[in-house]
Amino acid sequence: MPKQVDHDERRRQIGDAVCRLIAARGLDAVSLRHVAAEANVSMGRVQHYFGTKDEMLMFAFEMISERVGARLGEVFPDDPAQYLRAILLELLPLSPAARAEAPVLAAFLAHAVVEPRVAEPLRQGHGEMVAWLAGMISSVRPGGDSERDAMALLAFVDGLMLQVLMGQVSPKAAEALVDHQLGRVFT
Repeated sequence: MPKQVDHDERRRQIGDAVCRLIAARGLDAVSLRHVAAEANVSMGRVQHYFGTKDEMLMFAFEMISERVGARLGEVFPDDPAQYLRAILLELLPLSPAARAEAPVLAAFLAHAVVEPRVAEPLRQGHGEMVAWLAGMISSVRPGGDSERDAMALLAFVDGLMLQVLMGQVSPKAAEALVDHQLGRVFT
């Protein structure tokens, strides 16, 4: 009987290798050869699933985006203000999972500046996140410009993520800064 092959699992295995390479060495380290070595598979297997580096990168981008979305979906505080705080903290490299994902996300954010295929889903996701955050802010503090506050919080967290990754801001200080910004939004 022929061996059953889980093609989705093999693609994810290769996608995981791409993410590990990006996290450790940046986007420039991603090549068919390096990915094959990282995934412990042949170059032929990588080429079977991904014809080009761009295909691998887009798949890895989709994987990391899904992981972040799943992580955010696991946050469930009852209080809207605490819920918003928990979401913002999940966007920072504070937990082990977020620390593993953040360098990959940062690389893709930089890549989106020159790659429209990466920029488009980020723009769409940003709009959805702004709308969601604005709704959360409005539920805690009716009135004011909740959309502008949501945009400012997202920009703040994106910048803070990079500062934590570079060691400019400690995780503890990052948490305190989020609390400070939320205090400003809610007053």
